[in-house]
Amino acid sequence: MSHQSALIEEDILGYLQAHENKSFLRFITCGSVDDGKSTLIGRLLYDSKMIFEDQLAALEADSKKQGTQGQKIDFALLLDGLAAEREQGITIDVAYRFFSTDKRKFIVADTPGHEQYTRNMATGASTAELAVILIDARRGVLTQTRRHTFIASLLGIRHIVVAINKMDLVDFDQSVYEQIESEYNEFAKNLGFRSIVCMPLSALEGDNILTKSARTPWYKGAPLMPYLETIDVSSDLSDDPFRMPVQWVNRPNLDFRGFSGTVVSGTVKPGDEVVVLPSAKRSKVARIVTHDGDLGKAGPDLAVTLTLEDEIDISRGDVICAGQSPAEQTDQFAAHLLWMHDEALLPGRQYVMKTANRMIPATVTELKHKINVNTLDHQSGKTLELNEVGVCNLSTGRPIAFDPYQDNRATGSFILVDRQTNATIGAGMIDFSLRRAQNVHWQALEVDKTSRAALKNQKPCVLWFTGLSGSGKSTVANLVEKRLHDLGRHTYTLDGDNVRHGLNKDLGFTDADRVENIRRVGETAKLLVDAGMIVLVSFISPFVSERRMARELVEDREFIEVYISTPLEVCEERDVKGLYAKARRGEIKNFTGIDSAYEAPEAPEIDIDTSEIAAERAAADIVRYLEEQGYLEG
Repeated sequence: MSHQSALIEEDILGYLQAHENKSFLRFITCGSVDDGKSTLIGRLLYDSKMIFEDQLAALEADSKKQGTQGQKIDFALLLDGLAAEREQGITIDVAYRFFSTDKRKFIVADTPGHEQYTRNMATGASTAELAVILIDARRGVLTQTRRHTFIASLLGIRHIVVAINKMDLVDFDQSVYEQIESEYNEFAKNLGFRSIVCMPLSALEGDNILTKSARTPWYKGAPLMPYLETIDVSSDLSDDPFRMPVQWVNRPNLDFRGFSGTVVSGTVKPGDEVVVLPSAKRSKVARIVTHDGDLGKAGPDLAVTLTLEDEIDISRGDVICAGQSPAEQTDQFAAHLLWMHDEALLPGRQYVMKTANRMIPATVTELKHKINVNTLDHQSGKTLELNEVGVCNLSTGRPIAFDPYQDNRATGSFILVDRQTNATIGAGMIDFSLRRAQNVHWQALEVDKTSRAALKNQKPCVLWFTGLSGSGKSTVANLVEKRLHDLGRHTYTLDGDNVRHGLNKDLGFTDADRVENIRRVGETAKLLVDAGMIVLVSFISPFVSERRMARELVEDREFIEVYISTPLEVCEERDVKGLYAKARRGEIKNFTGIDSAYEAPEAPEIDIDTSEIAAERAAADIVRYLEEQGYLEG
């Protein structure tokens, strides 16, 4: 295995030192399906002698059984490790491989070509410094070629190698090569790449991989491997401001308190002033502690423990920054977002954002536009579908420390996580803080919720009535308010139909509009609770996520979910407004219970089926619940 060196025999320590001090390149291969990505990396591993003899024997045997090249070695099998990948001849997961030459060390990520696995390509690109975009010479520049190129640009890759592969299948025709080169350069010219180099290759045959091919005398550039060995991709992170997200507060005993993490940019040494965000507390570095002893200086990618001269309250997720150039803080910002989930993005829905080491609730407040990956044009839209890219405004539950992604990939990136499934559903790159976040502040008020509620002799709360159309929500809510009014209590009802005549008259009935509908009503209910009111909200509110969001807007025990669990068949029999009949005839789209889902509450505070008990009795039961729980006392 590996390239040979006389140093191994003559000076093993010298060989190890030379190997340790080689430069390092992380790159990805990407492109459309069957462009030859796995074959190219397999060829690089094979030609650089990075395959053990037993691996080579197994590869030769597998090539005969599962290969696609007849009796020849199928280099793609070195990368396609999953059974499904070998059966289908495609890449599904990201495959990382290390290899080395006499001049450089490499980590390469082989990423999938299928559109449905674009999220895996983005994962590989997030840490790469260079992308090798493969293009099948027979098919030219495809939509997936453009998509991967745009995502590479978005994720901060600044060097591109366009590997125009399978030139042997077009007889190494120079005109084919030049046509693809011209089309690709025209598309990518405004994407901010520092270098774009096109190469005519045959990964299977080895043309222009290690050495110049005699079959392309018209190509004057370097072969692939020599180019990868020599290209300068350095962007010296040590020159950037110091940043270290805290991963762990290290307290092995009463006499030691340190803050552990990995330096993501800049350098730090004892005596340097630092500022901790979000608290903005300042101190100086006392020690830089590692397992092998204290250091005089720490730089990017080094995992260390810092001790400070002052006692400061620091927690996991805080960011320790250079004192003279701290990161920004915001709770509202603009970002590019790559959507990675089968279910569409719904602005207004609350997700979980993971940035650095912090996880916080976050909402996409506005989709400003989508980006067409073929033309790079901006397009209007209300949602993002799988693999679409858009520019969004986001709001977080509390301020985060960040740098714009173009300045710092580590502190400018985030992922969105679904609150129910914990699936990663989006990857984002922060562009800038919104001006409104800097201009809008909380105004301290002398009269608070407690004093307002005391004046009304009640405890404020939200009675959130949810259920299908025709279940009896509005009827029961109306009766409850009448009873509370008779008891001298201060109430207000927000009814779904009534609110759509004013506050929400601009919204339709798509999933995205339903989410925004509930978001606005939840915020309105919160204001009324702050006024000391008992608020009755009667909305279908079909999604668990939005009902949870509304619950979390108010304090504990201020949200009472009332599930009117009347079965669909009963609601449809009633059909008070004739809506079910229209939905069955196809005259109404996205009707809950017919062609739009209703997610029933799992543990509501109150569950009422109006097909079993009368509305008057249901109202009496709800008022009794309020009395027993102390809501009708001052």
